[in-house]
Amino acid sequence: MKIIYKMILIFVSLLILLILFTLVFIRQEKFGSVPKGERFERIKLSKNFKNGSFQNLSETPDLSEDANYFSVIVEFLFGKSKRSEPKIILPNQKIDLKGINPNENFMVWFGHSSYFMQIDGVKILVDPVFSGSASPIYFTTKAYRGADAYRVSDFPEIDFLLISHDHWDHLDHKTIVELNQKVKKVICGLGVGEHFEKWNYDLHKIIEKDWWDEIEVNDSFKIALTPARHFSGRAFSRNQSLWTSFVLKSKNYSIYVGGDSGYDTHFKEIGKKYGPFNLAMLECGQYNKNWKYIHMMPNEVVQAAIDLKSEKFMPVHWAKFTLALHDWDEPINEVTKEAADKNIQPIHPLIGEKISLDSTHISKKWWENLENN
Repeated sequence: MKIIYKMILIFVSLLILLILFTLVFIRQEKFGSVPKGERFERIKLSKNFKNGSFQNLSETPDLSEDANYFSVIVEFLFGKSKRSEPKIILPNQKIDLKGINPNENFMVWFGHSSYFMQIDGVKILVDPVFSGSASPIYFTTKAYRGADAYRVSDFPEIDFLLISHDHWDHLDHKTIVELNQKVKKVICGLGVGEHFEKWNYDLHKIIEKDWWDEIEVNDSFKIALTPARHFSGRAFSRNQSLWTSFVLKSKNYSIYVGGDSGYDTHFKEIGKKYGPFNLAMLECGQYNKNWKYIHMMPNEVVQAAIDLKSEKFMPVHWAKFTLALHDWDEPINEVTKEAADKNIQPIHPLIGEKISLDSTHISKKWWENLENN
């Protein structure tokens, strides 16, 4: 009986220590903060905020009907043999971003969902993650070799920093802190500004908006926040800030920035209101049938491009981190096959490659047979 009592005591003590450690751990600055005060009062006025949290336009279960958290965790922890990471350094290019002609219109992809664009003289950076990790625990979810060639010091002054939502693979604390002096304005969904305020960004820099709100950059350029089908949260509190996609409408270009999203009717709505688009950035990776409502499956990515009435599309959200059970190059392989079947041309540049917005870019399948090259 004494042995059983001691075992129970040890178990309870370890459990208490684990809880205390967790509570201390998530109080670190990098976790940011949930909205409060005047910001929270404004959030409560949003029609997308109901029953204490932001909601998607359609009912969106965290998991599909035939899945549960236990099975998903087991599969993720013990299903590693199903996923592969690149065995060599990924090919990449590194250009002088500071020395580029200010009149040039181009974009550069940095892997996953991070990219820099110069559009009609306006410099825009989206969801930058340059710390080498997409996790609160630095040695986990590391960037692939070759996928993290750029640093904050490589960037010129940024007119607009766009943040689609506050997940770790889109809102990177280290990168955001280092960017502070280079960023003129931050545009994000309602509530996300709380993180920036905690990380010492001037409130006058932060523009927080709801879906369908528009920001006038100048007389011929506007940025709109548009719906996405996803969720938010950096710790235990979920959906206290708004996830979003973006529409960039300048005098000469119409570009869609998708963020993370499951497939839904919002793509057609956005296409109807703001299309057609010259280019749509659409997430294609980190999908799984178990969470098909919050990340698109490959065939849905192509359909989303069609719904948006986009001339061409760029599959993103791959080639940098392993966040799902598929092989690292499965998303791009499946999406390009689907695009060929639908006779739509995707672009898939090298990481770091400069792509002109004024020309048709036919990309090579650079990821194929890397180990043999």
